[in-house]
Amino acid sequence: MPTSDPTIYLDYHATTPVDRRVADRVYHFMTQEFGNASSVDHEWGDRAEAAIKQAAQHAAALIGASPREIVWTSGATESINLAIQGSLPTLLAPPGRGAGGEGKHRIGLMPIEHKAVLDTCRALGKRGWAELIYLQVDSRGRLDLEHLEQVCAGGLSLLCVMAANNEIGNIYPIQAIAQIAQRYNIPFLCDGSQAVGKIPIRFTDWGLTYLAISAHKFYGPKGVGALVVRRGHHLEPLIFGGGHQRGMRSGTLNVPGIVGLGEACRLRSLEMEADEPAIAAKRDRLQELLVEKIPDLVVNGDVDHRLAGNLHIAMPGIPNSAIIARVRHQLAISTGSACSSGVETPSHVLQALNLPEGLIDGALRIGIGKFTTYEEIERTATILHKTVAFFK
Repeated sequence: MPTSDPTIYLDYHATTPVDRRVADRVYHFMTQEFGNASSVDHEWGDRAEAAIKQAAQHAAALIGASPREIVWTSGATESINLAIQGSLPTLLAPPGRGAGGEGKHRIGLMPIEHKAVLDTCRALGKRGWAELIYLQVDSRGRLDLEHLEQVCAGGLSLLCVMAANNEIGNIYPIQAIAQIAQRYNIPFLCDGSQAVGKIPIRFTDWGLTYLAISAHKFYGPKGVGALVVRRGHHLEPLIFGGGHQRGMRSGTLNVPGIVGLGEACRLRSLEMEADEPAIAAKRDRLQELLVEKIPDLVVNGDVDHRLAGNLHIAMPGIPNSAIIARVRHQLAISTGSACSSGVETPSHVLQALNLPEGLIDGALRIGIGKFTTYEEIERTATILHKTVAFFK
């Protein structure tokens, strides 16, 4: 029901507000420095190109890569598609269909990956170009590293493991996973969209092959991202025309968006170390209040290794749709990923964890960020408690 108080935004996994300092840079490059970075005949183009190079330096510094390894995209979904489809030569010609899947690529992936990974891989599987090998996770969403090693020992064309889950918030041991992939000479794609700017990532030192980034997950603008491509690896383009970005991704560069991504990366490099513990403290306070007020509340995921701003809960016996309908004018929370917006289906992440139906139906994702206040945390706990009491 509508209230006079402003809605509390707690859906930071779906998107974050743009930091005002980032927005100022974006606006400047939309209205003042609006040159095309590919215009080589005048200084407007030179300045735009210089801004792009500076953004690459900021992004590379945040994730421990070389600026030359960065390919600009429209976001993590495009980055993931480029890495998967562009790295598998089967797209150039359908493979043979011998016995036992001969001629197919083998892709290892978690069943709880983002739909950008799952749907892209499944599309290749439907075309007969790839065999999908699903890695084992437990009821908390934790990855079985022994099973991962066995799968890698059997040979893979590509390994896909996200750095952090967009629903339950689990953080995965990317450095250890990359070491296993390297041991068997397997290219490794890491979806870093939920993790970059929140946890340390060292692309070069850890031996990642591809890393997908999306600016709007860490206080940057929507519609811009990057794919970090390890030196020595070339991808077949999905978008043709002009041969931009070393032939891997053509198209006029989104200079304002890229500058915004770079500025967001610069700020996270400076502020992440202080921001994330503060965010975790707010999350812990909300969890403490909710557990105290709602005794049968369940906290999902790996509570020892999760994003600072993630709180994934379930109210057994109360459908999450009913809770959302009652609080939507007070709280901006979600029933799961925004990647399938408008499609009302049970969470594929929770289904893969084999959770009881009641927990899946009652699951809510709360995302806390740097602009969340303690006053909002207290109000949120009160609103959810009253809502649960209404249904009880």
